[in-house]
Amino acid sequence: MAPPTSTNEKMGEKWDDAGESELSYAPTPLERAVTFTGAAATGLKLPPRTQTRTHASQIPIGYRTLSIHVYDSQRFDANERKHSSKRSGGFSSWLPWSKKSAPAAGGLDAGENVDFFSRLDYHTIDAEAVLTRFNVSSTEGLTLSAATKRLQRNGKNVLERRKPQLWKKLLRYFFGDFCAILWIGVIIFFISWRPLGDPPAPYNLALAIVVIIVIIFQAVFSGLQDFSAQRVMDSILSMVPENAVVLRDGEFTTIPSSDLVVGDVVQLTTGQKVPADMRIIKASNDLKFDRAVLTGESEEVPGTVTTDEQNFLEARNIAFLGTHVCNGTALAVVVLAGGSTVMGRINKLTAKGSDERTQLQREITRFVYIIIGLTVTLVIIMVVYWAAYLRRYHPGYINVVGILTNLMSLVVAFIPEGMPMAVAMTLSIVARRMKKAQVLPKSLSTVETLGTVNVVCSDKTGTLTENRMTVVSVGYVDEELVLPRVQLSSASFQTFRKGLVLNNDASFDPASGDLPISDRKIQGNATDGAVLRYAAALDGGLEAVSASYQRIFDIPFNSKNKFALTFVVAAGEKGDAAVSGGDIFVKGAPDILLDRCDTYLSGTEDGVVKPLDDDAKAKLVARQEEWSRKGQRVIMLTVKKHSTDKKPTTLEFEEDITDASSTGLTVVGLIGIVDPPREDIPHTVSEVRRAGSRFFMVTGDFRLTAVAIAQQVGILSRRGDPDRVSDFASKNRFQEAEQLQSERLSYIDGGLVIEGKEIFSLSPAEWDVVCKYEEIVFARTTPEQKLRIVTELRDRTHVVAVTGDGTNDGPALKAANVGIALISGSEVAMEAADLILMGPFSSIVESIRLGRLVFENLQKVISYLLPAGSWSEDWPVVLNVFFGCPLPLSSFLMIIICCFTDLACCIMLTFEQEEFDLLSLPPRDPSNSHLVGFKLYGHSYIFMGFMETIVAHSMFFLYMYQAAGIPMNKLFFSYTNFSDGYYGHSQDALNNFLNTGQCVYFVSLVIIQMFNLNSTRNKRMSIFQNGPQRNPWLALGPVLSLVIAIFVTEVPGMQRLFGTASVPIKFWLIPIPLGLGLLVMDEIRKVLVRTWPKGPIARIAW
Repeated sequence: MAPPTSTNEKMGEKWDDAGESELSYAPTPLERAVTFTGAAATGLKLPPRTQTRTHASQIPIGYRTLSIHVYDSQRFDANERKHSSKRSGGFSSWLPWSKKSAPAAGGLDAGENVDFFSRLDYHTIDAEAVLTRFNVSSTEGLTLSAATKRLQRNGKNVLERRKPQLWKKLLRYFFGDFCAILWIGVIIFFISWRPLGDPPAPYNLALAIVVIIVIIFQAVFSGLQDFSAQRVMDSILSMVPENAVVLRDGEFTTIPSSDLVVGDVVQLTTGQKVPADMRIIKASNDLKFDRAVLTGESEEVPGTVTTDEQNFLEARNIAFLGTHVCNGTALAVVVLAGGSTVMGRINKLTAKGSDERTQLQREITRFVYIIIGLTVTLVIIMVVYWAAYLRRYHPGYINVVGILTNLMSLVVAFIPEGMPMAVAMTLSIVARRMKKAQVLPKSLSTVETLGTVNVVCSDKTGTLTENRMTVVSVGYVDEELVLPRVQLSSASFQTFRKGLVLNNDASFDPASGDLPISDRKIQGNATDGAVLRYAAALDGGLEAVSASYQRIFDIPFNSKNKFALTFVVAAGEKGDAAVSGGDIFVKGAPDILLDRCDTYLSGTEDGVVKPLDDDAKAKLVARQEEWSRKGQRVIMLTVKKHSTDKKPTTLEFEEDITDASSTGLTVVGLIGIVDPPREDIPHTVSEVRRAGSRFFMVTGDFRLTAVAIAQQVGILSRRGDPDRVSDFASKNRFQEAEQLQSERLSYIDGGLVIEGKEIFSLSPAEWDVVCKYEEIVFARTTPEQKLRIVTELRDRTHVVAVTGDGTNDGPALKAANVGIALISGSEVAMEAADLILMGPFSSIVESIRLGRLVFENLQKVISYLLPAGSWSEDWPVVLNVFFGCPLPLSSFLMIIICCFTDLACCIMLTFEQEEFDLLSLPPRDPSNSHLVGFKLYGHSYIFMGFMETIVAHSMFFLYMYQAAGIPMNKLFFSYTNFSDGYYGHSQDALNNFLNTGQCVYFVSLVIIQMFNLNSTRNKRMSIFQNGPQRNPWLALGPVLSLVIAIFVTEVPGMQRLFGTASVPIKFWLIPIPLGLGLLVMDEIRKVLVRTWPKGPIARIAW
């Protein structure tokens, strides 16, 4: 959107019914709150985890700087700025992000943005003028035809998404990590061909070309995986709603936020993310916004209809895109959309990503460093030995070209070239499995982190329960009413009914008005919805009460206050003048409101108001506790008559009503509401515990209600009262916790309940005890207290997952190792979370399983690649250089094993399902249990690697003895003796024998690796317990490997070019029983591990 030439010319123009105006914005791709990066692995590095706002730390700086310059700009008139531009190079030249210092995105520099926002007047003119400018009514909204025309002309309401530059992607694909080392090999092979080759050997040229083909293949594969993974995630993202409630043709309707146009009248409610820049035209008295995304400040900003602020960026009657509605409701008209919004323009100026390394990234990088370190170490040793010994005592044995070729053979042998593709395939497969399980990760590496979680903290309402509330108990302080037999005509109940109807922010969806009351759709929170259904089911319904009274002022319920307030007057008294008198109804938690009350409305003596003495308070508390122990959420309704001389809609009026509600309230009655637990929760809690993680409840509900629900779903496994903090000393919990500190997954046996008011008073020693309990319920917690709980757990090295769906869950979701939101939750919760559950809550168990499966399968891939692709390829080079033996395996065949035959099989391992006992294992300790550790190296090199190396060398020496008559001991230290005349053979004959022997070694490894493939599939279980039938792709790997081996050894063209040779049939068959023996040896190892899980073999098993 180009900045207007003047306020009068552009900002003051009126929209006609066709929507014709120059106030437009260019369509750009939507910047989603959820991104996918996991499966797009390039090289061995995973892509960085993309944040919701990758440049979040820069946005507040950009916003604040822009706001300051708007203030400065408004001090000058247009003529002064024009003269200043002529003298000093333009208004934007002195800005920190001027054209001279940084290029601007989208053709807009900061100076143009300053001019643009300096001239906006949407905040200074009255609401009616704004509506007139956009040719829209606050009661009718835009017509569908007008909105459609504006959308077609101006495009979608979306932000520009920063796209990685293509050349940077290509660099990563072709030169990332191991590819950079392979390019060094290409250069060495080329210079070994020419100019060092004398004469130039076509073999070295062919090796260089083969390695280039490998690099290209890996790059193309990574690129395709990147593309396909993005398509998978795009299809998942289409399920995530980003909607707005908009007024069209006189009716409120829900549409995608991307379809909003300037002039749309939008309804804003608590917990919603603002979908565009809007001028507020109507607002509740408690309307507040969280502008932290723009300002970097956590303080909530009140929203108003009018303002004296001249700076558009600081105006309180403007709701900005990307900010959140913390409290209250509002009606607003869209004035800026898409790239023209404040967020859109700052986004263009500060579009620089910030990378956050994940646990999986760190693990893979660690593995890369280990491999490179081993490679460099062995290369240095070999070069020193060649220069100091071989060049001096055996000068004709290995020349410069020979040592360079050997060195690169060693490098190729050490590097698991199939690893990048295996990582990409593993993550891509998991992406599809997660989609099937209806789980949406913002980054797949988040899933791997979930596999290490040992504490799950879950909200109750809407997460553990169905959020389908029903009123089951109603009563006064001195009488419990029997439903449904209620005396509707009594004076006491008329007051009760009046409060239930008027102090209620829920309403029935008009579209479901013809349905039975129990089936009607509710607009509003579930608690008010339950009360609304109850009141509507009474004789006379809602109309008689709602038609007689009007709401003048209200404070909706929030997690901090834990009450809702409404001031009502008789119908007809509402206006700008002071009201003569009315009723203040306050509804909320009994333990919160009790101190404000001094009287109660009697049920036994109809209509009589009595003092709330100690006996009455005891009855009230006893009733609350009785209902709470049944799992009911107990709400108390209070009332107070009040008159005021203050004018409604003023701050003085709001303060007067608020002050009046703080004392002198009369208890009307209590309401008990049941919110049934989800059917799958007990099984989910059980499965999470079976996976070795603890399951805590963190809720804002009353202590006894929370305990009752926790016992129903199994979070508290014992009946009776759980421990309190005050019990720590008497039950010796401090000593018990101290004894368990060194045991990571050992906990205090029993349950604990903590109220929110206790959290900030706990000492570090008490927190040590709390964090060691096996079962915990945190009740009556606020968002700040939830955040403190997560912080204390993480400070004690726990890996914490937090689940929730409400706006108040946002801080804790963001602070957790893994934040998990429900798709039915608020936009704030989904934005703060790392993982979104699109289906049932039980899918969290599937997420844990898949997180462990990612790690397990990557370990299996590495374990499969190392024995043949590394260890068994290194020893031929060692024998050749240090023991003077003819090279048992050529460089070309090493490359074929690493990049083709082994790759074909290891890719099939990425399709592996979990072992049967995967969820019964304790969660991995990220600080001690690494992707590649000493146990895995020991298994792959010492155990499997040595067996494969011995078998392959035995086949080589057996062939050389049977075909050439040269015993093994005569091949060692033969150096230059292995030449024309050795054992009566010509040089050509010796070369033929050696070429065939190298192919025998190669074929032996290929066949043995087929058995290793079946062995590696299971770390602990027998092949008979987890057979190949569980992975239908498994058989394809060995078939492809055999085809490649036959092609390499039997095709004449390959034989001439790369010095390969046909392998006698018996050397294809002999490795089969030897490979079977390798499989038997590993089966014996697994039996020992399963039989003696704490024995010496189990302790060193991978």
